[in-house]
Amino acid sequence: MNIAGNLISGQVMGETAKVLSGRFGKIAQVKEGVSVNRLDTSLSKSSQMDFAIPQSKIAGLSSGEFVGMVADNPDQKIRLKTFHCEISNDHLEIQREAARFAGFPILQSINQAMIMEKYYQVKNDVAGLIELEIDVLINP
Repeated sequence: MNIAGNLISGQVMGETAKVLSGRFGKIAQVKEGVSVNRLDTSLSKSSQMDFAIPQSKIAGLSSGEFVGMVADNPDQKIRLKTFHCEISNDHLEIQREAARFAGFPILQSINQAMIMEKYYQVKNDVAGLIELEIDVLINP
């Protein structure tokens, strides 16, 4: 969750979403209420502390959406550190770029027999090392 003071997350649920919501902190939320009766209409405003990014919002993020908080320096303050954003991609350009990629060249063909030969070689090497260490422990 921490990368040098920066905190960035995609969709997570449960305890992780709860911890992240708490880390982003609370902000004063202004709420308005309207009451209408047959004689008049009244408007009320109240302020209460609520999570800047609620747990439900973190759990409901879509693909490409992120929430986070960035760190600042004492001499370069960032006023709005907490964010909720979405990456917007140019999918047509991404497809064009992907079409220009060249595949990796095949340097050597590997078959099942070669893999098993290396497997048994490593297994025998480890067994030999264990025998050497046991011998050192028994005959110092």
